[in-house]
Amino acid sequence: MNEQWLQPPEWLWNVNTNEPTYVHHWVQQLKELEGEPDLIVYGAPISRSSISVSGASLYPTEFRRLWKGFATYNLDEDVDLVDLNVADAGDVMMHTTDILLSHRRIQESTAFLTQSYPGAMTSMIGGDHSVTACAVKGIKEAFPNERIGILQLDTHLDVRDPAELGPANGTPIRQLIDGATVKGEDVVNIGLHGYFNAKPLIEYAKKHSIQMVTLKNARKAGFVHTVSESLTQLSERVDRVYVTVDMDVLDISVAPGVPASTPGGLTTAELFDSLLEIGKHPSVRHIDFVCLDPSKDSVVSETVKTGVYAWLQFVTGLVNRSK
Repeated sequence: MNEQWLQPPEWLWNVNTNEPTYVHHWVQQLKELEGEPDLIVYGAPISRSSISVSGASLYPTEFRRLWKGFATYNLDEDVDLVDLNVADAGDVMMHTTDILLSHRRIQESTAFLTQSYPGAMTSMIGGDHSVTACAVKGIKEAFPNERIGILQLDTHLDVRDPAELGPANGTPIRQLIDGATVKGEDVVNIGLHGYFNAKPLIEYAKKHSIQMVTLKNARKAGFVHTVSESLTQLSERVDRVYVTVDMDVLDISVAPGVPASTPGGLTTAELFDSLLEIGKHPSVRHIDFVCLDPSKDSVVSETVKTGVYAWLQFVTGLVNRSK
């Protein structure tokens, strides 16, 4: 049964209503939620499939641990998130050594969640970027007749050849295109820059009509505007949009806890503002956050905190969507 791979974390829940409402008070375990969830969050803690050394498997646990430092009230937007039913399904249980089995479990768990709760949005917390291919395959399994579009915020195209690397974190988009799960023309990658994509990868992307938007051009047009326009265009030809946020899209100066971080990337403000816009868009049904390695962070956990803040911005967008 697919649900056997979902292992809820063991937490002590503070239900003292006299205390301020923080995120760890608000998010409920899926099995204990009354009514239908609006959003389901689940973890995919794998990094053995990463090309570079990575401790991204540690991120789902750290992501939840730092919830206690964030209130549910967004001052900038004058929004309290508590009206949204957010449920935590726990982590997909990874096999110690078998990457393919772990990937299959992610796919099966995603299919289970989307089939069991078709009205809910899903938010997967990685893990390295290999998990995106697994999740999208699971959604396609649940909705085989629907056309899925992908909005990718990333420094890299992630179209390296799995025949050479296996199903690694540099291959998810190619896996999905070569496997006919998505069409290349339905993939929009925003944030590409610099010297981090070899020419053969660019040629593959052009051949398959992947829409490449460099960070330089996105900034010229306005980064948030570019994201919004891309979502509008995608929604005209697909049934649902899957957003994948590779945290290496951020500049290395603000995200030291990312294995493949680079200079010249996004600012946190650009990421946060774009995620607010993404959350508002009705075609977005799924999102993941990948490639954040807490073991590379400093003692103040600035990258993990940025990751939690980014997720909360998306959730704020969802609340604004329903207004």
